[in-house]
Amino acid sequence: MNNELSHIDEAGNANMVDVSGKNTTTRMAMASGLVTFPETVFRTLADQDFLGAKGSILQTAVIAGIQAVKKTADLIPLCHQLSLSKIQIDIQPVDHALKIVCTVKCNERTGVEMEALTGVSVSALTIYDMCKALSHDIQITAVQLEEKTGGKNDFNR
Repeated sequence: MNNELSHIDEAGNANMVDVSGKNTTTRMAMASGLVTFPETVFRTLADQDFLGAKGSILQTAVIAGIQAVKKTADLIPLCHQLSLSKIQIDIQPVDHALKIVCTVKCNERTGVEMEALTGVSVSALTIYDMCKALSHDIQITAVQLEEKTGGKNDFNR
């Protein structure tokens, strides 16, 4: 790993990384996060198959996450526009939480870590939005990169 910040130039200014000299390779990133509920709220949601007044909580969160992945370069100022080849968001109940996993793939000169993290984050925020009428004691935690491949440095948590 490099010990320098890639998005800051010598003068300390924000700088979009020049990836034109890099090789195009297949890139993949997977991120995860948790949305944790009070136990009674989680049981209520599970008993209703995660269907709320606004519709399917899980499917709405999946669609929101996919949309967010595609908009990452619009949200994170120094991210490159990428031609994405695959976005997959999986949401599963774990204890009294929902675990979100977002996997993103592309054939590009730069990776898709920010896209995967954005997908998890917006999926989690969507779940919060759809469930906040039941409780505001909902926590979004543990959003992190799990794995990335295809660049100079692979990573696996």
